[in-house]
Amino acid sequence: MGMAAPPACTPGLISGPTLPPQPVVFRCYCAPKPSSSSSTSRRPRHRRVLVVAAASARASPAATRGLDADDFRHPLDKQNTLMLRAIPGLNDMGKALLGPISEQVMVLQNIGSSVLVSPNQLPELHQLLVEAAEILNTEAPDLYIRQNPVPNAYTLAINGKKPFIVVHTSLVELLTRKELQAVLAHELGHLKCDHGVWLTFANILTMGAYTVPGFGMVAGFMEEQLYRWLRAAELTCDRAALLVVQDPKVVISVLMKLAGGSPSLADQLNVDAFLEQARSYDKAASNPVGWYIRNAQTRELSHPLPVMRAREVDEWSRSQEYKTVMQKLIQLGLNKV
Repeated sequence: MGMAAPPACTPGLISGPTLPPQPVVFRCYCAPKPSSSSSTSRRPRHRRVLVVAAASARASPAATRGLDADDFRHPLDKQNTLMLRAIPGLNDMGKALLGPISEQVMVLQNIGSSVLVSPNQLPELHQLLVEAAEILNTEAPDLYIRQNPVPNAYTLAINGKKPFIVVHTSLVELLTRKELQAVLAHELGHLKCDHGVWLTFANILTMGAYTVPGFGMVAGFMEEQLYRWLRAAELTCDRAALLVVQDPKVVISVLMKLAGGSPSLADQLNVDAFLEQARSYDKAASNPVGWYIRNAQTRELSHPLPVMRAREVDEWSRSQEYKTVMQKLIQLGLNKV
């Protein structure tokens, strides 16, 4: 979803200002800006208390281990990850483009100009993060709040160092506490699903690699594959958000507010109307011309369109797969009232 410029969520659901190349940036929630699919130029590319419920039967061995990433990973995420892994030399290219100096710059920039959340500093936000990490069965990273007028949230995972999440103050102002926890859970989903290495490649190869001698052609070749994967990864992390807040309307409300909300309009926004908007988009894109236009709109985006993400969250919340994962959380005593 600032820093030498805050990490970018490129045009898509959510897009904001862009950054020069940087280590492992998980693009997440940020406010959208218009983009043109016809352009040929290269663009650098928000305290609940857990209720321990008595399980109706003895928890299964799988349940006692907690959630696994594959419990909620989107099938397109799995498919596109396999495709990226099949590309020879990708890991070596990433290491060549990412050095220790750029890592240290990002760490020091953030620590020096943000507020570190802790039990003694913004404790309510700290509790939201800890609870989300417990549900997703992952370690809670550091959380920083950064003054910035562009609603945004992102995660940095740097080799050998503890990852951290950054949330802009404007996003805190835009969202309710439940919605903010959905954003934190989305970020945690990237860590849980080990998206870091591929997001590093996406940022380096599709942004900074154009200025590195010998890598411009590689970046151009990789761009479409990486962005296809990124769009799928976002769908996985929206599922992580739903598993934590356990209410699809909360997650969809986040997407709606980031697509066209403001603090003064928040109490007038309607999730059901936004879902109807998503259905009308699907209908408009169902004919051959609409299908072509939709693909042209999304091909160069790092995020699916907001209405498409909202529809995906709504559909998964009514699926048997979601019910199965929720039963696992109930057995673990991690369901909410």
